[in-house]
Amino acid sequence: MSDPKTADFTMAIDADGVATITWDVAAKSMNVMSTAGFALLSSLVDQALADAAVKGIIITSGKKDFAGGMDLNVIAEMRAGGAQAIFDGVMMMHAVLRKIERAGMDPKTLKGGKPIVAALPGTALGIGLELPLSCHRIIAADNPKAKIGLPEIMVGIFPGAGGTTRLTRKMGAMMAAPFLLEGKLSDPKAAKAAGIVDEVVEPEALLARAKEWVLAAKEADLVKPWDAKGYKMPGGAPYQPAGFMTFVGANAMVHGKTMGVYPAAKALLGAVYEGALVPFDTALKIEARQFTSVLMNPSSSAMIRSLFINKEALEKGANRPAVADQTVRKLGVIGAGMMGAGIAYVSAQAGIEVVLIDSTQEAADRGRAHSEALLDKGMARKKVTAEKKAEVLSRITATTDYTALSGCDLIVEAVFEDMKVKAEVTARVEAAVGAECIYATNTSTLPITDLARASARPDQFIGIHFFSPVDKMMLVEIIRGKATGDRAVAKALDFVRQIRKTPIVVNDARFFYANRCIIPYINEGIRMVAEGVEPALIENAAKLVGMPLGPLQLVDETSIDLGVKIAKATRLAMGDAYPDGAVDEVLFWMADQGRLGKKSNSGFYAYDATGKREGLWEGLAPKYPVSADQPELTHVQHRLLMAQVLEAVRALEDGVLTDIREGDVGAILGWGFAPWSGGPFSWLDILGAARAVEICDALTASEGARFTTPALLREMAAKGETFYGRFGGVRKAA
Repeated sequence: MSDPKTADFTMAIDADGVATITWDVAAKSMNVMSTAGFALLSSLVDQALADAAVKGIIITSGKKDFAGGMDLNVIAEMRAGGAQAIFDGVMMMHAVLRKIERAGMDPKTLKGGKPIVAALPGTALGIGLELPLSCHRIIAADNPKAKIGLPEIMVGIFPGAGGTTRLTRKMGAMMAAPFLLEGKLSDPKAAKAAGIVDEVVEPEALLARAKEWVLAAKEADLVKPWDAKGYKMPGGAPYQPAGFMTFVGANAMVHGKTMGVYPAAKALLGAVYEGALVPFDTALKIEARQFTSVLMNPSSSAMIRSLFINKEALEKGANRPAVADQTVRKLGVIGAGMMGAGIAYVSAQAGIEVVLIDSTQEAADRGRAHSEALLDKGMARKKVTAEKKAEVLSRITATTDYTALSGCDLIVEAVFEDMKVKAEVTARVEAAVGAECIYATNTSTLPITDLARASARPDQFIGIHFFSPVDKMMLVEIIRGKATGDRAVAKALDFVRQIRKTPIVVNDARFFYANRCIIPYINEGIRMVAEGVEPALIENAAKLVGMPLGPLQLVDETSIDLGVKIAKATRLAMGDAYPDGAVDEVLFWMADQGRLGKKSNSGFYAYDATGKREGLWEGLAPKYPVSADQPELTHVQHRLLMAQVLEAVRALEDGVLTDIREGDVGAILGWGFAPWSGGPFSWLDILGAARAVEICDALTASEGARFTTPALLREMAAKGETFYGRFGGVRKAA
């Protein structure tokens, strides 16, 4: 059949004539599909269909999960060959899956086929669901941890191996929309309720039930609805009244969510709409054409690189120092406010014993109660059991007693942003813990090197910057001070991996990396308010270029008084070099009006009593009148984007950022930098260094020195270089 030691698929035929094709990719923890894998699967299916002794086929996995999707190297190889290579490669996949779907049937009579069932032991994503969708029945094991779905849209592509066409025809466009356009994932029972899988059985009964179905299947069970005579799409086709309204609504929804900057969503909708007007096999060709168009768009390759390849590499420790395992066993969290409480929660969730300390028992208990509240929400959504809640809470000890920190191998301090307070806490903690304990401070602005001066062991002192809310934000910024040693970096990275978040490691400097880029974005928006630019133009310009929040909404969310505090501290540190006086005029005036942002239900936006945004605050206009002459949309967008991107380049020049992969992933996960672009460095590569220099020079002439082209960018433009071409997606040379 095939060598099980090297083959992606193997086949065994039992005495009852049931062929079981097992997917088990060697040296991979989860199955991924390759070109060779597709060819082997096709060959085994051919053998089984041609063998008169075989009555039917089970396709299953030799691993705990079914499959994680396509090997992205296949997509990269196809893309390198150009549009024709992509189209041909996709049509090859369609041919294999269509062969499984028809299973040897006479194409005219739809008789004479053999039943093929997919038996899913666990997670089935991407091609891992598209393959089962081509089978005659999908049976999934009752595994609550399993995820079933088509998440391709999340990395800038869409299901292109028949998933888009089959799911739409199986469920109807409206019901399929969340799974296709939002990448919604479901556990097996939810997938059955939605109509994606046909049966859910106990794990130990999976293969037995699959075999039972194969042996009992009738010819009618093998004909897919879309191959049957008189098939009508659930919910109506586009040219029927009900279907027409579905597609009008879907088009509006997609544009509302993507603002037209995500090519995959638009192409997916096109494939669904056009495909619904034609026979199934023609619809597959339309899907392949749209998929080819998306893969040829630089946005898709940038998103795949940043949100999948680079993100996965960083999570696996791409930049981890070569020191022994630093898995955290007991964590001390100092400060039980929102940040500390959130850190305690995600750590306890990950199985780490946590000591949560605050100055009063009431405050410490309140911090622990934050975890209880989140777990209660999980129980209400049936995602958390009572046993799980009790288990997580049992790991959190809330106390005022620093001696409880004995045995901790990592401390995360999350107290008030004050050098003196943090220094006092550092001394108290180091007196209570062992000499090997690593000390991390959760700070967003204070220099790590300065904070480490309060430590008796500065080589074991590091910054770990969490983003709020901790349980939802995926990025963690690890800041290496001048004295920070490799073991501290490894400890921080291993901890972030334990709590299932994505780390970036940066060197110490004012605002580190993320805030260094976020603050100029906010400031540019506020500066434009002072100039008389229409606030709605500022906000919508940002959203139309892919930013999730406009700068004015973002400062409302993070709080205006925090902005004031940061501005005062920065002005004190920079003295005459401080560049943002015009911004402070607006910001300080807003704070004086008591408009502190969302937390006070009043900021650049107006809010109702429940905290719901009602639109931009009309009181801005009397103080900062809107000018008669408004700038072009593109000019506003260039200001907002370049304010961020130039700081990313300067961070690379300064050695704060040492890996452009971290710069791109950190920007998307940390503050939502235009995900369609793949991040600031990917965006500059799409734009081209020469064009970026032109934009910067024009902005410098019209807006000032803050847009001065960095020397590195100008040099790259002169040489015709790209960031990923020059730095190769690895650490920047010192």
